[in-house]
Amino acid sequence: MYFTDRGIEELEERRGEETVTLAWLAEELRTFVDLHPQFEDAIDALATWLARPEDDPDL
Repeated sequence: MYFTDRGIEELEERRGEETVTLAWLAEELRTFVDLHPQFEDAIDALATWLARPEDDPDL
């Protein structure tokens, strides 16, 4: 497990049974970037990656 997986594991353990919308996720990501602007590039890259279909040749 990578060090960064700890947060992913915590998310899965605490909220893994919840159902969320992409609109909710987008709002949470905006809030996170507002609070932590130093992570804007990483969040933007993640959101772009999540938005693209799996068969996108530009991946």
